[in-house]
Amino acid sequence: MDLPEKKSKKKLVVLTGAGISAESGLKTFRDTDGLWEGYNIEDVATPRGWRKNPQMVLDFYNLRRKDVMNAIPNAAHIAIAGLQNSYDVHIVTQNIDDLHERAGSKKVLHLHGEILKMRTEKNEHKYYEVKQDIKLGDKDADGSQFRPHVVWFEEPVPMIEEAIPIMYDADIFVLIGTSLVVYPAAGLVDYVKEKVTKYVIDKNIPPVSRYKNIVPIQMPATQGVVELMRLLNSNSK
Repeated sequence: MDLPEKKSKKKLVVLTGAGISAESGLKTFRDTDGLWEGYNIEDVATPRGWRKNPQMVLDFYNLRRKDVMNAIPNAAHIAIAGLQNSYDVHIVTQNIDDLHERAGSKKVLHLHGEILKMRTEKNEHKYYEVKQDIKLGDKDADGSQFRPHVVWFEEPVPMIEEAIPIMYDADIFVLIGTSLVVYPAAGLVDYVKEKVTKYVIDKNIPPVSRYKNIVPIQMPATQGVVELMRLLNSNSK
């Protein structure tokens, strides 16, 4: 007697931005008129800023690393991880924190790097775990200075090439906490198939009117994910 084939899970793709981590106490720069924790973005998040004052940049990201390590995953992170029981969940995040992983999500792609890793100025493909401060003068064996493993403005986003096929293969798509103004990440929605239902969770729904099958959920991430789960459950019946 042949056993019935196990039904494969639908692929649920989640694209997250700073809005989901804001409820864990991690501030975003998009709400502060070009300032991030009192710093000009150009001074701490561009190659120009690094060349001009690497100490300032290291100080800034050392503080961000401490903030991330002190933060805890919120209900939205945890609920998304819980969806893995019913769906093949893939997370593509613009965030450099590890809150998705700590909540239990297994398939997480970081578009803009990870604050708990560092790399050298010379080699962008060799990473080291880091939880302490990076200091000026901390160098790899090749003699080059360590810097945070984050993608700054004006730098290429190499992980975008891995994210595109994930978007294209989505059976269900969820957008959480992103304003869709930072490219190329914002352009990833264009690769989600037209027929796919696209849930958009944000306190301020970003410009998505040009896409079809949009389900807006105008709520903070923690509340919006509860509504998302209700809608997914009702649609699966």
